[in-house]
Amino acid sequence: MDNILLLSKELGITKEQVKAVLDLLENKATIPFIARYRKEATGSLNEEQIREIESSYRYLENLSKRKQDVIRLISEKDLLTEELKASILSCTKLSDVEDLYRPFKEKKKTKATEAIKMGLEPLAKKIMNFPEKGTIESLASGYAWGVKKSIEGAQYIIAEWISDNASFRKWLKKEVIKNGHLHSKLKKKKEDEKKVYAMYYDFEEPLFHARHYRILAMNRGEQEGILSVSIDFPQEQILAYFEKRLIKNPHSFVTDIVKDAIKDSLKRLIYPSVEREIRSDLTEEAQKKAIVTFQENLSHLLLTKPIKDKVVMGFDPAFRTGCKLAVLDPFGKLLEVQTIYPHEPQKETEKSKKILKELIQKYGVQIIAIGNGTASRESEMFVADAIKGTSVKYHLVSEAGASVYSASPLAILEFPDLTVEKRSAISIGRRIQDPLSELVKIDPKSIGVGEYQHDVNQKELASALSFTVFKIVNEIGVNLNTASSSILNYISGLNKKTIESILEFRKTRPFTSREEVKKLPGFSEKIYEQSIGFLRIVDGKNVLDRTRIHPESYSLVSKLLDLFHFRLEDFGSDPFLETLKKANASDLTSKLSSDVYTVQDILDELIHPGQDYRDHLDDVLLKSDVLTLKDLKIGMELTGTVRNVTSFGAFIDIGLHDDGLVHISKMSKSFVKNPSDILSVGDIVKVYVSEINLEKEKVGLSLIKE
Repeated sequence: MDNILLLSKELGITKEQVKAVLDLLENKATIPFIARYRKEATGSLNEEQIREIESSYRYLENLSKRKQDVIRLISEKDLLTEELKASILSCTKLSDVEDLYRPFKEKKKTKATEAIKMGLEPLAKKIMNFPEKGTIESLASGYAWGVKKSIEGAQYIIAEWISDNASFRKWLKKEVIKNGHLHSKLKKKKEDEKKVYAMYYDFEEPLFHARHYRILAMNRGEQEGILSVSIDFPQEQILAYFEKRLIKNPHSFVTDIVKDAIKDSLKRLIYPSVEREIRSDLTEEAQKKAIVTFQENLSHLLLTKPIKDKVVMGFDPAFRTGCKLAVLDPFGKLLEVQTIYPHEPQKETEKSKKILKELIQKYGVQIIAIGNGTASRESEMFVADAIKGTSVKYHLVSEAGASVYSASPLAILEFPDLTVEKRSAISIGRRIQDPLSELVKIDPKSIGVGEYQHDVNQKELASALSFTVFKIVNEIGVNLNTASSSILNYISGLNKKTIESILEFRKTRPFTSREEVKKLPGFSEKIYEQSIGFLRIVDGKNVLDRTRIHPESYSLVSKLLDLFHFRLEDFGSDPFLETLKKANASDLTSKLSSDVYTVQDILDELIHPGQDYRDHLDDVLLKSDVLTLKDLKIGMELTGTVRNVTSFGAFIDIGLHDDGLVHISKMSKSFVKNPSDILSVGDIVKVYVSEINLEKEKVGLSLIKE
């Protein structure tokens, strides 16, 4: 079966779809371009599916290459049989190919290779024939090592034969996964001062049920030298299986010799190797799940609805060094920075209020974005009190990665005369104005929106997170006249040279047409094709330039408008919109000699030109006062910070005087053994109000949306 057919079966799509994607990728098309503008070829596959085709096909190609290499290597030794060749070709994993190749590999010096050098292989074969007559002495006489040592050498050879048997290893791995348990314990004479790994001091869990976050936690504890981790499994049952398969004649005088060789093979060679493989597989799968969590969280963060056309104040909280304030115009341009000291130890509360109010009045500040780090709770209370009687609102903003950006060359280049903390206040303010544009300035790994960030494959994590940013930036598109170099860096097809060309052109005048981009230095036909659909010109000469419609389809738009007797000048008028809303893409396809996907996309864009996907998301929760119990309603969604984790639940700061409790039973729809498996102190989480007790001034929270 060829790889394209294999992939189509594995992914549940047609062979033609797979081939179309691979052909487009081979022709240097980017994934966002394929997903958006080549739906007719792929059957409207999305970015994730296209990426999966790309990575899976690469794996299958590497697998095919390795199969051929192994077949060649075994054939060169004149040991290849048709049965073995068929087995190699049927493998679906690289590890299975390596298991079949194991017996034929050039081995390093082992006990078995030394015994073979001493001519003991014939003795090992005689033993495995299970003779009934004779004695051990007569069987092993005449060998250079003497009877006892020769038998021992033959056992080493037999043990290695057993270990090299691919079918035995495959069965054993399956059996261990089915019946084994992952076990961790505290190492002797080791101290875990902060009790970080307390639940793992003597922890056991079935392998098939092992949770990915617990696997990563145990791995970390093991790497830090605090825990020892192993796999426990029914060894007696496994030994019985091997003996049944290998001992052809239980009445032979060599039976005990073979039994000892089986035990040696299992204990010394097979068990350690299989355990390493299983733990490696478990870790790989756990890392994949953790990376998916990162991607999902990052995606939600990047798609936070922007607050447009507002003057914003970024508020970076602190105690001793003071709170940094940065006032930004509606486009994120810095207007003024100040430092105030409303908290301990200075506690210049009234003076700080005066400065805050003066800035609000001077620039018409409408929203204050407060960073959620150190002193955020105190700063929220200060701001809420200071803005009483005004129309100003505030919002708590995630600070994750702000300090990384603030110290970066990009931030230094933009604000060379400001301190790191003041740059951080600017970043916090901009995050509420346009989260996507601000967050793309930060390495995705520094945003901190996942679990066990440092315990996963860093190369795969970086690739996955960069892909997520790449996908979302292109889904939304950018304003060609205002987009920063940071966000342009994620646009399909663009490179350093073409980005520099765009920025250089904008120094003299704004773009008025997509056609102007064609003439810029570095823009080949391919780069223009791949990028231009994601670059918008809001106030250009051609209204289509503000849409997602690709210039290659402009002539198709003209045909469509002719069918309905419209011109581009009618764009956005009531008759224009009402007519197009009633249009059926399927009916228009043959008339326009096009495909239904392209026609439908054109109709959508003509009705909602250049719409921002984020406009349909929930508005950011703006506050004007500190939350009280009376403000709460059952089912209300809130964002909070984990303050403490106990054996029965976790306490979450949601802005009340006292923290709310998420009981262990409200943490997951699945069984939770320990709250620390789910939450850690400092986590920023989304919670739902499940219980309100006004008398005791307590609130119950849940991580599960009812």
